[in-house]
Amino acid sequence: MNQPVVVLVDEADREIGVADKMKAHQLGLLHRAFSVFLFQRQHGYWYCLLQQRHDDKYHCGGLWSNACCSHPFPGEDILDAGKRRLQEELGLDADLRHGGTFTYRAECPNQLIEFEVDHVLVGHVPSNQTLALNPQEVAATRLMRLDALEQALTNQPQHYTPWFKSALQLARHTLVA
Repeated sequence: MNQPVVVLVDEADREIGVADKMKAHQLGLLHRAFSVFLFQRQHGYWYCLLQQRHDDKYHCGGLWSNACCSHPFPGEDILDAGKRRLQEELGLDADLRHGGTFTYRAECPNQLIEFEVDHVLVGHVPSNQTLALNPQEVAATRLMRLDALEQALTNQPQHYTPWFKSALQLARHTLVA
């Protein structure tokens, strides 16, 4: 694809067309997206893999978020899209499962609007997995204990992407103690 496009959807996540990615974010058009969460269990605690978005991302640069997020290509299965993007951004292969969807609208500081039906995809990252970060997408990564992350989201929300807290709530419901 020469120009990146997003899949436009209605409130029930039914496809209604496609639009240029930037135009969709400038006009606040409802479109399909996904957020991938990777967890790891260590010493009785759950940890979440976080990504700090590269400063040059088209929105929310420098903020911390889930392992990766993006938009599926037209006709692309949502789980396949999540796996593709994990490979592109972090060099990871992981089995993913669907953790639910939610719709949100957020105005970003650079006058772009995120208005998305967000599919939350969840997987596990093995402790011996090596990351191969895409330097154009990712500034840093870290594993953060889930209870500390939830406290940070409450106390310092400005350090995180606007969708992260809501998406995390869905993702954490898939975890089994």
